[in-house]
Amino acid sequence: MILEHAILPVVPGREAAFESAFAEASAIISSMPGFVDLTLSRSLETPNEYLLLVHWDSVEAHDPGFRGSPEYQEWRRLLHGFYEPFPVVEHFARVLGA
Repeated sequence: MILEHAILPVVPGREAAFESAFAEASAIISSMPGFVDLTLSRSLETPNEYLLLVHWDSVEAHDPGFRGSPEYQEWRRLLHGFYEPFPVVEHFARVLGA
């Protein structure tokens, strides 16, 4: 299993609209092959920043799987206009758990 990590910098003042759009977009990503689960958390120190963590069966399930799908275009339409600057997405493999 792979963990996708992204800090989502939302344009200040658009947080409520982003959260609403993300609730809609979460139905898209959760229907994709290889999707396991996700969490979206809001920063207490920087209220316009969010942490997105998504578990995938593999990196390929995310990219090219999800990112290469027609569903991703709808995800983009719903969410990409909220980010400034555009987020960096990284993938992690678990090393240790407690």
